[in-house]
Amino acid sequence: MSAPTIWLDVPGGRLAIEDEGAGPPIVLVHSAIVNRRSWDELTPRLVAGGYRAIGYDMRGFGESTAEAAEFSPRADLLAVMDARGVGKAAVVGNSWGAMNALDTVIEAPDRFVALVWLGGGVGGFEGGNTAEEQALLDAEGKAEEDGNPDLAAELDVQIWVDGVGQSPTRAPAAVRDAVKRMDRELLEPGREYGTNTRLEPRANDRLAELAVPVLAIVGELDTSGTRAAARRLADGAADVRLESWPDVAHMIAMEAPDRVAALMTEFLAPLPRWS
Repeated sequence: MSAPTIWLDVPGGRLAIEDEGAGPPIVLVHSAIVNRRSWDELTPRLVAGGYRAIGYDMRGFGESTAEAAEFSPRADLLAVMDARGVGKAAVVGNSWGAMNALDTVIEAPDRFVALVWLGGGVGGFEGGNTAEEQALLDAEGKAEEDGNPDLAAELDVQIWVDGVGQSPTRAPAAVRDAVKRMDRELLEPGREYGTNTRLEPRANDRLAELAVPVLAIVGELDTSGTRAAARRLADGAADVRLESWPDVAHMIAMEAPDRVAALMTEFLAPLPRWS
């Protein structure tokens, strides 16, 4: 059962938040094809490990709303922390959420004790794709332009859940179905997400500024660009533990919540407790 939804009004939007457990807080930032429900398997494992897990729907995703206005996703993340009385947090992000989490740690280093980067990106870095990957990405973009959200959602699942070139039975059916359901909702015409303001200078030029330990996990069935971003992060920041898992793709915490929770607990355990 999910925790009660907590509502936070921000300029130009309203964010839906869940706050579970007690102990050092961990904030969870989801990817751009799902919503906060993507953490449903990881959250109870973190809570059982003695942590407080705070998840939220990014602006325009899930239950959160957005107006057609510019906003900073970094400011939204900090607003969630402020609203929940969190001075410092470990932050976990997946995909685009990992890129936003990375940007926020760079912009507000005093608010974070650690970053867990799951199959993410690095702002300003382009890792490149294979021809097969690019063809699927282009087909997904065309399906969106053509007003075919069902096809777009299926292609998103092939790329990000199955892994390009992998069987549709590789990942658990429950994960595949959950991602497709969340993604399909996000592809409805007229859904408003607002306009993100980017971190400037971009994270790619500022990785040396990262002053917290980083755990980066990437799936070897993920796209070439994501795997290249993981290497760029590991090469550019001072304190990065890079884990490359051969049997997962992009939605790592949904595919392997036990392994992610165990590795996070090991990674965070040596840190002085925070709140």
